[in-house]
Amino acid sequence: MKEFSVLVVDDEPANIDILKDILIQHYQVKVAPSGEIALKIVAKATPDLILLDIMMPDLDGLEVCRQLKANPKTAGIPVIFVTALGQGEDEERGFEVGAVDYIAKPIVPALVLARVKTHIALAHQQRQTEREVEMRTRELAQSQLSAISMLAAAGHYNDNDTGLHIWRMAAYARELAQAIGWSAERAKLLEFAAPMHDTGKIGIPDAILKAPRRLTEEEMVVMRTHARIGYEILNNSDAVLFKLAAEVALTHHEKWDGSGYPSGLKGDAIPESGRIVAIADVFDALTMVRPYKKAWSEEDAFDYIQSQAGSHFDPDMVSTFLNIRSQILAIKHKADEVSEQHDSSALTMRFVDD
Repeated sequence: MKEFSVLVVDDEPANIDILKDILIQHYQVKVAPSGEIALKIVAKATPDLILLDIMMPDLDGLEVCRQLKANPKTAGIPVIFVTALGQGEDEERGFEVGAVDYIAKPIVPALVLARVKTHIALAHQQRQTEREVEMRTRELAQSQLSAISMLAAAGHYNDNDTGLHIWRMAAYARELAQAIGWSAERAKLLEFAAPMHDTGKIGIPDAILKAPRRLTEEEMVVMRTHARIGYEILNNSDAVLFKLAAEVALTHHEKWDGSGYPSGLKGDAIPESGRIVAIADVFDALTMVRPYKKAWSEEDAFDYIQSQAGSHFDPDMVSTFLNIRSQILAIKHKADEVSEQHDSSALTMRFVDD
């Protein structure tokens, strides 16, 4: 079976027959007697190359090419215009609308075969390169996500809130970020940065992290250093993602009234990322079971967030968070369903990808 296909478009049957006879031994050949029919054929099955007459009634070759190049699904198909001698202006316009080459009439068989072979090979090579880039991009994204998960897990190694928790609260953060006006791209970046907010806990002694009692004031001083430790670890990278994660790690325990740590920042001096994650993290912590407490009801958790507006949390963000409670609960209920069906260690990719 022939590997590549060519679509010949011309309103003159004799021209179609000539080109078909030249190509049929080497390629699968489809033909169209008009621009309208050509577009319908391309919509059903994408050819590897199109030989396109310029001078056709109704929809001429230039307009057909414009429409092909305007469609992302067909923009990559190489188009070679077939023109009569003396149509230099048409050839120039053909290149302007996206043609890769032109062939002059009367047709020279050897020239047709050479031009078609060259441009199919170039297009095939380009597609191969794009597929490889796409595959490597996916692999890089997977590696980055794995790194995020490992850093997040390291920060919670001695806690009972690894697994789905870090991605659930991250999804809350993304939803709140978009609701206050962040772009979808920036909000998604925050979703990947948020799980690393407690990375610095890796530097806190086990005796403090695992203490089955209320910490002493001296122990709380040590515990509070996890925000700066996390910042120092994550800020070692120049990547935008990890710079944002470092900012979140450093500021998610700051409070709107200035009573938080590590720097006692107040109000708008706290970066938005830290203010967003503070709400998302506390809401999720309240609604999950921990060794020392039962899960709060969703209603009680929302009430607590509201009660802390203006003291712990940015009051405007609290108002927005309450306005999107249906989206927040949809995320929570979806996570609960996934958690019931699978082991938490296998949930990260599924929950993020859905």
